[in-house]
Amino acid sequence: MPSPSTARPLVTGSLAVAVALALTSCGSSDSGSGSGSGSSGSSGGKTHTVATAMGNIQVPVAPKRVVVLDTAELDSALTLGVKPVGATHTGTESGYLSYLPKDEVAGIKDVGEMMTPNLEAIAALEPDLILTSKIRHGAMYDELSKIAPTVMTENTGYPWKDNFQIHANALGKVPAAEKAIAAYDTHVGEVTEALGGTKKAAATEVNLVRFVEGADIRIYGRENYIATILADVGLGRPSIVDKAKDGFSYDVSPEKIDQADADVIFHSTYGDAKKSKETQTVGSGLWKNMAAVKAGQVFPVDDELWVQGIGYTAADEILDELEADLTK
Repeated sequence: MPSPSTARPLVTGSLAVAVALALTSCGSSDSGSGSGSGSSGSSGGKTHTVATAMGNIQVPVAPKRVVVLDTAELDSALTLGVKPVGATHTGTESGYLSYLPKDEVAGIKDVGEMMTPNLEAIAALEPDLILTSKIRHGAMYDELSKIAPTVMTENTGYPWKDNFQIHANALGKVPAAEKAIAAYDTHVGEVTEALGGTKKAAATEVNLVRFVEGADIRIYGRENYIATILADVGLGRPSIVDKAKDGFSYDVSPEKIDQADADVIFHSTYGDAKKSKETQTVGSGLWKNMAAVKAGQVFPVDDELWVQGIGYTAADEILDELEADLTK
């Protein structure tokens, strides 16, 4: 089991520039790939420039053999109708996150654990594009780029929408990305309306609590993947989230779990329920005496979907669950 995602999503000026360039630099050339010496025959040698966290690189106009090294990149590819030839696995029983359609991940070659991908397995697939992030695999960039052009975003999590557009440009799927974004925006509006409109949504304070094996309990702040979805719907957040370190999470012990109280609490678990302190915490008097618990407004959710997925396919399912739980 890999360590849970603790990557702090950094939003930098360079990322903003990268996104802007990624959406405007779609011209093709015959100059070959500016990064990587892997297979590039799938696009007849035609490439276009993609701005990445590691600089501008040349990527095939229509890559056919894509390898993705993290969950966000896998979600992006599948959302855009691209089935990777290879992907890393997480610590889940299924290998790939359970919310992903089984028929869409069937046949994707496992190239190792997410934080320690197998370079030989990747090279054996003869990819013409590799997608990942600097926070995950920046130290491996030189080795990866010798296999194929490697597009790295700066980080993962919070900047997932910007990253998705970079992925789309690298995959040659900008029109498909625009449709996915528009569909998400429409879905967000429908959920907000189902919750009673913007004022009622804003008046409902929501927390996400994550029990993590080997770490303290996390009360998620405003700058992470799930927080962006809650904000898009217009849901309120209790003041405790403003204590989150760098906006990511405010970590507490079971003895301080009452600080997580809100109108509604969603909670997920990474790892074993006992080792993550979930069993101990939810059985405690502090937990049972919280207002959300007494009101029956506490909902367990799938960690793979709500925290690990990081993409539009995951977001669509999360929106459905938010509506279902908050309109009971």
